[in-house]
Amino acid sequence: MTKEFWIGDVLSGKYDSSEVELCGWVHRTRGSKKIRFLVLRDSTGTLQCVIKREIVGDECFESLSNALIESSIRVKGIVKNTDREHGHELVVESGIVIGHVNPENPFPITESAMSEADGGETEFLLDNRHLYLRTGRMTKMLKIRSTVFGAVHSYFRDREFIEYQAPNFVAGAVEGGSTLFEVPYFGKKAYLTQSWQLYAEAAMPALERLYTIAPSFRAEKSRTRRHLTEFWHAEMEIAWGGNVEVMNHGEALVRSIAGTLLEEREGELIELGRDIGLIQNYADSKYPRMRYDEAIEALQQKGVSVEWGQDLDYSKEKVLTQDFDVPHFLTHYPRIAKPFYHRPDPDDPKYVLCHDLLAPEGYGEIIGGGERTWSESEILERIDEEGTPREPYEFYIDVRRYGGVPHGGFGMGIDRVCAWLSGADHIRETIPFPRDSRRVTP
Repeated sequence: MTKEFWIGDVLSGKYDSSEVELCGWVHRTRGSKKIRFLVLRDSTGTLQCVIKREIVGDECFESLSNALIESSIRVKGIVKNTDREHGHELVVESGIVIGHVNPENPFPITESAMSEADGGETEFLLDNRHLYLRTGRMTKMLKIRSTVFGAVHSYFRDREFIEYQAPNFVAGAVEGGSTLFEVPYFGKKAYLTQSWQLYAEAAMPALERLYTIAPSFRAEKSRTRRHLTEFWHAEMEIAWGGNVEVMNHGEALVRSIAGTLLEEREGELIELGRDIGLIQNYADSKYPRMRYDEAIEALQQKGVSVEWGQDLDYSKEKVLTQDFDVPHFLTHYPRIAKPFYHRPDPDDPKYVLCHDLLAPEGYGEIIGGGERTWSESEILERIDEEGTPREPYEFYIDVRRYGGVPHGGFGMGIDRVCAWLSGADHIRETIPFPRDSRRVTP
């Protein structure tokens, strides 16, 4: 049962006055005993199909007329120009129902349920996520998401980075230990990975330029609009590169993603109510850079209670981004605020060579990265300084023992980038089946 024609092709005008056969699902239906107006949906759009009893016959007319919303059907007919919605319609000559919907159990995602959600996601819609994916809003979000993933792959592959995978079961933490998911592993303890980074550094002397797109896991109990317990991470690592070069790649990647969305998904962005001018600005503009000390001073001047040495949480990031209309980098955090793998600044070891990229419009951090601690003596000093056991990181220390070189990298939260660029109210709108501290189904 091969599908030859797509609704998107019909809407483009390529098949005006031609006979086509379309497959899809019933989106809406109304009519009388003689004529039926059925809106057909497939992955490329919606099209009105006009079904006349006198053309298709009684049996076909009754079958298609009784097809409830989300029934799957196949129809054949002639494409006509019209001044109605979308400018085209199909005058049906024949058709069959492929997959019936039981009248006793109609499709639960009704227009009233969507109206109640008003662009957000109620618990009802989350409980029925497997069906909510079929709605126009989620379809647009998933297409945007796919384009973002493709843009990441294209950016790195065009620059001869090698895609490289790391394990999801690990023995130690990359971020704070309190956010580790502990899992039983054949009588031992293991953890779900927080990041690909440590294993990427192991491959750095072999590949020099490498990247991945993979899931990461953080056992954060935060119930914010920005957090998921399982999220998708785009990460990169480069040999012979420092903090500035890593930042340059981060900026170029984000600008490339924004530009690709404008090229490939402008229609979806507009239909979601996104201001295209903002996305164009993100694609074209240079991203300013601010040191941590400048940020502390700016926050204190705004009356925010913050002390030097604190990591900056989302509430403080949000205040900082109010003064910027493009993403901006925050660099040189205090040594005491960052994990052992961040390299102390040789010019002032109170700081480390790191950065966060903060998105405007209140979305906050989308990239975290920096230069790595790359000599054996320095990494041992940093590990001991934090009171971290050496044993789980022996393989990581070995990278420094055998020809360590300056290197660095970053991690980008793809779901956050999708939320920011699409203008989503909540990060879970951007992922098919979101996982947070309260939800692991469906």
